[in-house]
Formats: sequence, C-alpha cells, structure tokens
Amino acid sequence: MNISVEKVKTKEQLDTIFKIREIVFVIEQEVDPAEEYDEFEASSTHFLATVEGEPAGTARWRFTKNGVKLERFAVLKEMRGKGVGQALVQAVLDDITVSEQAKGKLLYMHAQLPAIPLYSKFGFEKVGEMFEECNILHYQMERYL
Repeated sequence: MNISVEKVKTKEQLDTIFKIREIVFVIEQEVDPAEEYDEFEASSTHFLATVEGEPAGTARWRFTKNGVKLERFAVLKEMRGKGVGQALVQAVLDDITVSEQAKGKLLYMHAQLPAIPLYSKFGFEKVGEMFEECNILHYQMERYL
C-alpha cells in the first residue's frame, strides 16, 4: 500500500483537501460549514495524503499564541485503517520539527475521542477535562517539540 503525504502547494490540492474536510466533517460528522472553514486557512500549512495516488486524508498546522496547533486531521471513511492517519501525524510532526520558530514550543491539538490512541503513539498526552466542540467530544492533547 503506497501512502504518500505532501505539503499542499497548488490550488488543485487545496480544493482536494477542502473536499475531504467537507465529506468527513460537514457531511459525516455534521459540523457547521461556518465552523469548519476559518480565517486560518491561508496562514496554516496544509497536507494531502494519498493512497495509491487517490486522495485519502488531510491535516494542517499553524502557530498560535499558545504554541503550535495541529488540526483538521481527516481521513476518508474508505481509507481508514490503512495507516493514513499515522502517516499524516508523522508528516506534520516532521514538518514542524524543521521549523526554527517551533523549537521548544508546545504542540497541541483538540483530539476527538476515537483519535486519542493514534496521537498517544506520537507522545501526545491528554490534558484537562473532556470538552465539546462542534457537538463532538474532545480532549486537548499536548507535547513539546
């Protein structure tokens, strides 16, 4: 199984990741589109994962006042269980690691409950109480670079 993850550089790739997020978050999880797409799209670093050349998943990261936020991890239903999520997390962490500005900063995310075991494999730990975001239960998860 050939999983590839690359940084989004073209308008076509951006359109593809927005489509993946629409399918996973807006349609499947019923997130309000107004909540899904935000003012941080342009300032985030986006990734597109493919399996055998077919779009499979996406994620992004960005700097915030609190550190580095990893977010919008989405894998299409038919591509789940194939290692796409792990490949995305690894690619995002690898990219953050080479950023001088990220050194020593807190890495954090709002993790949906089913994804917590995945992020734990990469050293993220649950912090604080469970909370609801877009009618979905989450925990904040953190680690340092």
